[in-house]
Amino acid sequence: MHKEKHPLFNFFMQAGLLVFTAGGFLLTGMKMPEYGLISNLVAEVFWLYASYRAWKEADQYGIMINTVIITIVVIYGVLNYWVL
Repeated sequence: MHKEKHPLFNFFMQAGLLVFTAGGFLLTGMKMPEYGLISNLVAEVFWLYASYRAWKEADQYGIMINTVIITIVVIYGVLNYWVL
């Protein structure tokens, strides 16, 4: 097992992924989907980073493809609630 080069950065990325994703689902479940989408859009930054690393380090390209598709869907949702 290799040692993480930047453990504090990795902790920040994992915490952001957890907090914003869970917050987005929580807000959506509390009948505030417009705010849940904003939280999930912020979470997508962390998901894109994590899935890119998974793709490059472990050849998990399916995770990257899925994350990109979900990011597009969340962007559409944000535009639908906040712009259109």
